[in-house]
Amino acid sequence: MSDEEDVAPAVKKSRVFYGSLEEKERERLSANVASSTATGSDAVRVGIEAGNINISSGETLEIEERVSERQQEALAEFERRRRARQITVSTDDAEVKAGLRALGEPITLFGEGPADRRERLRSVLSVVGPDALKKSRKDEERAKRSQDECQQTWYHEGSPSLKDARLWLARYSLPRAMRRLEAARAQKEVTEATKTIRQQELHKSLRNLNNFCSQIGDDRPISFCHFSPDSKMLATASWSGLCKLWSVPDCNLIRTLRGHNTNVGAVVFRPQVGVSLSQSDVSLASCAADGTVKLWNLESDEPVADIEGHSERVSRVSWHPSGRFLGTTCYDYSWRLWDLEVQEEILHQEGHSKGVHDLTFHPDGSLAATGGLDAFGRVWDLRTGRCVVFLEGHLKEIYSLHFSPNGYHLATGSGDNTCKVWELRNRKCLYTVPAHQNLLSAVRFQPTDGHFLLTGAYDNTAKVWSHPGWMPLKTLAGHEGKVMGVDMSPDGKLIATCSYDRTFKLWLSE
Repeated sequence: MSDEEDVAPAVKKSRVFYGSLEEKERERLSANVASSTATGSDAVRVGIEAGNINISSGETLEIEERVSERQQEALAEFERRRRARQITVSTDDAEVKAGLRALGEPITLFGEGPADRRERLRSVLSVVGPDALKKSRKDEERAKRSQDECQQTWYHEGSPSLKDARLWLARYSLPRAMRRLEAARAQKEVTEATKTIRQQELHKSLRNLNNFCSQIGDDRPISFCHFSPDSKMLATASWSGLCKLWSVPDCNLIRTLRGHNTNVGAVVFRPQVGVSLSQSDVSLASCAADGTVKLWNLESDEPVADIEGHSERVSRVSWHPSGRFLGTTCYDYSWRLWDLEVQEEILHQEGHSKGVHDLTFHPDGSLAATGGLDAFGRVWDLRTGRCVVFLEGHLKEIYSLHFSPNGYHLATGSGDNTCKVWELRNRKCLYTVPAHQNLLSAVRFQPTDGHFLLTGAYDNTAKVWSHPGWMPLKTLAGHEGKVMGVDMSPDGKLIATCSYDRTFKLWLSE
C-alpha cells in the first residue's frame, strides 16, 4: 500500500442551527411570490400594450344551453314510452282491431299477433292521445245517427190541389185496374192450344215485317215520333225546332208546328185525339232543350199555351192515360206533373241524383216510372206519392221506359246496350235482353196485348223481341244513322222508326 492510501479522508462538519426555521422559510416564500407576481404582471402589461391580449370592461356573454336534435328526439321518445305505459288497452283482440280501424290504421300487419297488435294500438294512442279513440267512436255514432235520419221517410206538405188530384187518380185508376184483371182472367180461360196458334201467327207476321214507307222528315235529325190514338197521324220532332204531323200510311205532310227555337226532345199526342176531342182542344205537347214545353191543337201552326217553370233541359213529355195530367222530365234532377184542368203544377218530384230523361205512365193511370242519367229507375205511386219500386241493375244511363199492357211488366233501355224487363209484382229484374251493339234510345211494348217488345238503338237498327221468351224475331235495318225513336200504332199494324239520318220509316207486315 502506498502512503497516500494510508491517509484517512477528511470528515465534513455539519452545521448546527439554533432556534426555529419558520421565520426564514416565510421570508423565502414571500420573496419568491413577489418576484413571480412582478414577472407575471409585467408580462400581461407587455401583452396588452402589444395588442395581443384583450380585456373587457366588465361585459359578459350568456351562453345558451342548446340541446341537439338527436337529444330532443330521444327525450320525446322517452316521454312517449312513459305515456304509453300509462294507457290502458283492452285485451280483447276484436276491440283492438275495431280501435285500429277507427283510428284509420290497418287492423293487422303481416306476421302480427294479438299481443303485437295491442302494443301497436298503445303506440298509436300514445301519439294521437288516448281521447282520439273516444272522439272517433263519437263521430261514428253521430254519422250513423245522421244516416239513419236520412233514411227515414219524410214528406212535404202538399197543396189542396195535389190532394184533390190524388183522390181523383185513385177513383180513375181503380176501375181500370179491375177491368184489366177481368180481361186477364178471361184470357186465362183460353186454351193453351189456342194461345200457341195465336202466338205462332203473330211471330210469323212479325218475321215478315218490311219497310213500307220512308220519308225525309226534316233538314236536321229526327229525335222522336209518335202515333195518334186513332192510328191516322204520326207526329215527328226534329233538332231544327220544328214538329210535323204526317198522314198515315201515305206519309203526306199535314201541318208544321212552329214555336221551338232549339232541339225538340219529344212531341206526343193526347190520349183522346181523334176519338173524343175536337180540333180546337189541346191535342199535342212538345218539349225542347231550352226547358220550354208547348201545347198545340190540330187547327193552328202556333202553340196554344206555354208551360213555364223549367230551368234545365226537358227531355221528355208524357200524357197521363186520362188526358188530364201532363208529366215532364227535366235535367234538374226532377220530374213534374201538371194539371191542365186547374192549369198549374201540382207535383215537383225529386228523387234522382242526376237528370231525369224519360217518363211513362201505367195503363191504369196509378203509377209513373222515371229513368235517369244516374242509371236508376223509380216507380212512383201517383195516389200516395211514394216510390214503390227502385230499379237498380243498369250500368249506365236509362234512356227509355215503357209499361206492358198486362200491368206488371216494365221495360227499360239503357246506355249499357241492354234492355231489362222488370217484374213489378216481386220487384225484381225478370230478364236482361242483350239487345244491341250501342245504347238503346227507345223501348216499346205492343200496345194491344204486349206480346212483343220493340227496341231502337244507336247501332242504326230496331229489333222485335217475343214476349215472353225474349227471342229476336226481326231486325229492322235500313237507317243510315242511329235510331233515335220508335213507336207502334195503337191498332198494332204499323211500326215507325225515326233516325239521325233525317228520315222516318214505316214498317208493315206483308
